[in-house]
Amino acid sequence: MSDQFLTTFLFLSVVALTVGITFWASRQTKTATDFYSGGRSFSGFQNGLAIGGDYMSAASFLGISGAIAVYGYDGFLYSIGFLVAWLVALLLVAEMLRNAGRYTMADQLAFRMNQRKVRTAASVSTVVVSIFYLLAQMVGAGTLVALLLGVDSEAIKNITIVGVGILMIFYVVVGGMKGTTYVQITKAVLLMIGSALIVLLVLAEFNFNLSSLLGAAAENSGKGDAFLQPGLQYGSTLTSQIDFLSLGLALVLGTAGLPHILIRFYTVPTARDARKSVLWAIGLIGAFYLMTLVLGFGAAALLDREAVDPAVGGNQNLASPLLAEAVGGGAGSTGGAVLLALIAAVAFATILAVVAGLTLASSSSVAHDLYKGVLKKDQEVSEKDEVRVARIAAFAIGAIAIVLSIPAQRLNIAFLVALAFAVAASANLPAIIYNMFWRRFNTRGATWSIYGGLISAVGLVLLSPVMSSLPTSMFPDADFAIFPLNNPGIVSIPLGFLLGYIGTITSREPSAEERFTELEVRALTGAGAEGATHH
Repeated sequence: MSDQFLTTFLFLSVVALTVGITFWASRQTKTATDFYSGGRSFSGFQNGLAIGGDYMSAASFLGISGAIAVYGYDGFLYSIGFLVAWLVALLLVAEMLRNAGRYTMADQLAFRMNQRKVRTAASVSTVVVSIFYLLAQMVGAGTLVALLLGVDSEAIKNITIVGVGILMIFYVVVGGMKGTTYVQITKAVLLMIGSALIVLLVLAEFNFNLSSLLGAAAENSGKGDAFLQPGLQYGSTLTSQIDFLSLGLALVLGTAGLPHILIRFYTVPTARDARKSVLWAIGLIGAFYLMTLVLGFGAAALLDREAVDPAVGGNQNLASPLLAEAVGGGAGSTGGAVLLALIAAVAFATILAVVAGLTLASSSSVAHDLYKGVLKKDQEVSEKDEVRVARIAAFAIGAIAIVLSIPAQRLNIAFLVALAFAVAASANLPAIIYNMFWRRFNTRGATWSIYGGLISAVGLVLLSPVMSSLPTSMFPDADFAIFPLNNPGIVSIPLGFLLGYIGTITSREPSAEERFTELEVRALTGAGAEGATHH
C-alpha cells in the first residue's frame, strides 16, 4: 500500500508543479502577443529546451523505447527519422518562418495571397494534425495511469483521458504560451534527468559494457541475432519495405510542417535566436534519442517478453516505466516503486507539456486565422476578443480529442504520431516551401496543396490496415483496408507537392510577385518582421 501511496504522491506532485507554473505565468499574460508567443521574450536556450519539451513526446519516450524492445534494430529507425527531421526544419524553415510571420503558420502564406481562402485551409490543416497528435499523447496517458494504479480497467483509462483533456485545456486557457513554455522547459529537464538515471542503472547492470547489453537483449527477445539486424519489422515483404520508406519520408519531412513546433519559432526576439534554439533542440533531442537505444535494448534484456511484446499479450508502450521498476529493484521493492513513479510522473509531465503545445497551436489558429482573418475579414478585432475566442477554441479542441482518444486506445502511440507527421508533411510542408521559394506560387496552389495533401493523407489512413482487418486495428472485426500501407506518406506527400504545382500553373490569378520580393527580403533579413501586419 505504501508503494502505491508513494507512486501516487510523486505523480500528483508533478501535476501540482505544472499547475503552479501555469498560475504564475497567467499573471504575465496580458496581450495577444503574450498569449500566442509569450511576448517573444524567450532566449534561444530557453526556446531550445521548450522545443525539446514539445518534441520529445510520449511517443518518443514510451513508443520508441517500446518499439526497440520489441523489434530491436527496426524500432530504432523511428529515432533516426525523428532526429534527421530537425535538419530539414533548421535549414529550410526555422529562421525564415520566424522572420515572415507573427503567430501562426498561415501568417506567412496569407502575406501574399487571398487571406480568407489560405487562412481557412491552413487552420483546418493545423487542427487536423494537432488532433492526430493529441490522440497519441492521450492514449499514452491512459496506459500510464492504469499501470501506476496497478489496474487494467477501461474505466480508469477513460477517466485518465478525460482528466488529461481537462488539464490541457486549463494550461492553454489560463497560461497561454508563457505557461505552456515553462511547463515544457520543466518537463524537458525532468525527462533528461529521469532518462539519464535509468540509462546509468541499466548500463551498471551490464558493467557498462554495451555489447553484453545487446547480447542479452538478443537472447532474451527470443529472436536471436535477427533482433540486432534490419528486417524484423520492415523488410520481410516488398509492402513492408515500401511502408518503411513511407514512414521515413513522413518522419523526416513532417517536423518542418508540425504546427506546434512552427509556432515555437515566433516566441524568440530574433531570427538568430530561432537558429540558436534549433541547435540547442538538436543537441538535447540527439542525446535523448541515444538514451532511447539503451532504454529499448535494456527493456528487451531485462523484462519478460510477456510484459512488452504485443504478439504475446504485452504492451510495448510500457517498456520504459517497467524497465525503471526492474532496475530499481524489481516489482514490490521500494526502489522499484520510487523509480516507476518517477519515470511515470516524468512521462505524464511529457504528455501534459505536449498536449498543451498542440492545443495552443490549434486554438491560436482558430482565433487568429478563422475568427479574425476569415469571419471578421481582418476588421479591427480587439486583442481581448481574439484571445477569448482562442480560449473557447481550446475547450472545443480538447473535447474532440477526448472523444476520439477513447476508441483509439489499441493503437501504438509512436505509430499514431507518425500519422500526424504524414499529414503535416503532405498538407503543410508543400505550401510553406513553395511560398518561401517559388515566386509564381499563388492562392489556388496553396489551397490545393493543403487540402489535397490533407484529404489524401487522412483518406488513405482510413482505408489502411490501421483502421480495419488486423487484430491491432481500430476496428479489428471490419475489413475495408484497400490501401496496403500503414503510413500514407509515400503517396500523399508527392501528391501535396504536385497539386500545389498544378493549382498554381492552372490559375489565372494576377501575379503577386512584388509581394514575393517583399516576403523574400523579410524572410532572409528579418526587416519589417516585428511590425508585420496582414494585408
